[in-house]
Amino acid sequence: MKLNDGHEIPQLGIGTFMLQPKDAEEAVLQAIADGYTLIDTANAYMNEKAVGRAVRRFGRNREDLYLSTKLWPSVYEDADNAIDQTLKRLDTSYIDLLFLHQPVGDYKKAYHAMEQAVKTGKVRSLGLSNFTKEQI
Repeated sequence: MKLNDGHEIPQLGIGTFMLQPKDAEEAVLQAIADGYTLIDTANAYMNEKAVGRAVRRFGRNREDLYLSTKLWPSVYEDADNAIDQTLKRLDTSYIDLLFLHQPVGDYKKAYHAMEQAVKTGKVRSLGLSNFTKEQI
């Protein structure tokens, strides 16, 4: 499917909400083996490291997978650092799609940090989970 910014997102993917790290790692590994290319996580799920391990264990090229993750409101004030920490946890140089999880706190500051991350190549596309464009 094509996103508003022209990037494409796979239609078939796995979400990792509510999965403990060990379970997330195994589920993602199996999903990739079964042909899934979209993997969704969030820093609030506490399993980004496990997702990164699964991607490395399977050995596919990073470009063959589509990683989406989300920033939780508690990190909006320091979104630049939060994005860098997310990249580190996922052990990747870029995120395909990054969401703001909820429109609370200083989400505008976080969104502007995300826009900067797009400009520097750390993030490819931005998402507004539970937001309207007018809120930004």
